[in-house]
Amino acid sequence: MPEYIIICLVAVSVSGLTFFSGFGLGTLLMPVFAVFFPMKIAIAATAAIHLANNIFKVLLAGRHANLKIVLLFALPGAAAAIFGAMLLNWFTALPPLAGYVLWGRAHVITVEKSIIAALIMVFAAIELTPSFKNLAFDLKLIPLGGLLSGFFGGLSGHQGALRTAFLLRAGLDKNALIGTMVISAVVVDLSRLVIYGTTFFRQDLPGLREQGLTGLIAAGSLAAFIGSFAGARLLKKITLAGLQKIIAGLLFLLALALGCGMV
Repeated sequence: MPEYIIICLVAVSVSGLTFFSGFGLGTLLMPVFAVFFPMKIAIAATAAIHLANNIFKVLLAGRHANLKIVLLFALPGAAAAIFGAMLLNWFTALPPLAGYVLWGRAHVITVEKSIIAALIMVFAAIELTPSFKNLAFDLKLIPLGGLLSGFFGGLSGHQGALRTAFLLRAGLDKNALIGTMVISAVVVDLSRLVIYGTTFFRQDLPGLREQGLTGLIAAGSLAAFIGSFAGARLLKKITLAGLQKIIAGLLFLLALALGCGMV
């Protein structure tokens, strides 16, 4: 199937690119799933791969985590992720905003896709902002950071940038910071996947199996492991400004296509 080839190639590529582009796995992989599946399914499928990839990272670095910071950040994040995921499910039930025909093909503009498209643009712009790289919030705001990161994680999958910004000032060394972040990410992913699984995933499960989504998630997870392993081993974690701008530009274009109902 062509979707298997595309998803696996993209998963390998983007998991490796996270070491060089500054963008997270979910930010880059979710729009690709959205080309093949409805937006809510794309977000849930990406969350499953994101969870699997982070569990792999927990096995490597989780022992260094600061459990006090994890509790302060991840518990509010888990609650907010549930709310964000429920909100996503509610948006998908709203009627379309508009429809039109272009080149003989019907397109529909929905609330769900419009909101996700706007968030893709916002978070892509944030990643491109040099001052954001050094942005760090006060330690007492960590629970607020968990709430914000978890909410956007549940709604659209965009959680990494906020998680990093709020945990940078936690006074952790590099290993403790990585361990704390990956465990926090796993907690948020588990919370939002519970909601995804009990709402639209459960409702659409027979059709999703026929479309081979479960196999795609498994293949994408394996490909992401390979990409992360290769990227970590081959080169140090750096950000290539030119590559980051190209990827941001592509994300903007895809967001426009989503918002216009063309994807």
